[in-house]
Amino acid sequence: MSSTAPSFGDIRDAAARIAAHVRRTPLRRAAALSARLGADVFLKCENLQAAGAFKSRGACNAVFSLDEAVAARGVATHSSGNHAAALARAARRRGIPAWVVMPRNAAAVKRAAVQEQGATIVDCEPTLAAREAAAAELVVRTGAEFVHPYDDLRVIAGQGTAILEVAGEGLSPSLVLTPVGGGGLLSGTAIATRALWPGASVVGAEPAGADDAARSFAAGRRVRQTDPRTLADGLRGELSERTFELIRRHVDAIVTVSEAGILEAMRVVWRDLGMLIEPSSAVPVAALLEERARGPGGAIVVIVTGANVDPALAREVTGGA
Repeated sequence: MSSTAPSFGDIRDAAARIAAHVRRTPLRRAAALSARLGADVFLKCENLQAAGAFKSRGACNAVFSLDEAVAARGVATHSSGNHAAALARAARRRGIPAWVVMPRNAAAVKRAAVQEQGATIVDCEPTLAAREAAAAELVVRTGAEFVHPYDDLRVIAGQGTAILEVAGEGLSPSLVLTPVGGGGLLSGTAIATRALWPGASVVGAEPAGADDAARSFAAGRRVRQTDPRTLADGLRGELSERTFELIRRHVDAIVTVSEAGILEAMRVVWRDLGMLIEPSSAVPVAALLEERARGPGGAIVVIVTGANVDPALAREVTGGA
């Protein structure tokens, strides 16, 4: 693995490394959504992944690639939820300790998921600076290996493995859509997609209220996230220099969607497939519904990233079902 970017070979190696520790998630055709859009839309259901999100891929690749001496010291991270739970689960499977810095306002369902996996939670204020400072102090105090939620080559390579499973289903999409927050998933997905289907378009989608990736992509330089306001709590982070460069090199477009569109996308997936997906997962579906992203013909693949939904929001989306 190079010091700046994982290769397609690194993604294939990651797939082999994590095979025993993650689920091969289904690829489902969304019939009603396909009819509505006049295109075959397939959802890669990482909402059915271990720990309820795609983050298990990157976390497992990071944890199981550590040598024994480093692993014995444990792992640490900062995360608002899904990466935290995924890293805690991976550490538990390897039998090593895990520490997680979480903002005090993290969703209760995500905090509970971390606790269930046996990780030690360290609270911090709900800012990126506070998270990073607390994590740095934690690493010094414990000697744990820091595994960044997205600015980590091992994590990026792991996230790219979902696309290998799409290829294994015999599908050749013309458009691949993912949410974008920190950019790890989009980076790994784009690298794998470019290797497998060079003519396919790769598009990232994010909330209009947390649009640093779209602004960065348009400006040709990284624009910092300021005061993100969105229901999609998993997308309130910002690109790193590494993920920005990978996205600029491999991604065709970044689009934004409305908060109303995110909720409607959650409802559409619930009605169409009976799946409750979290707001961050719904963002690329919203991009299709709001006609922010269009395929040039052929199949469209959307990576649906997680299923960890606040209970009150779940009742709103499902009508109490």
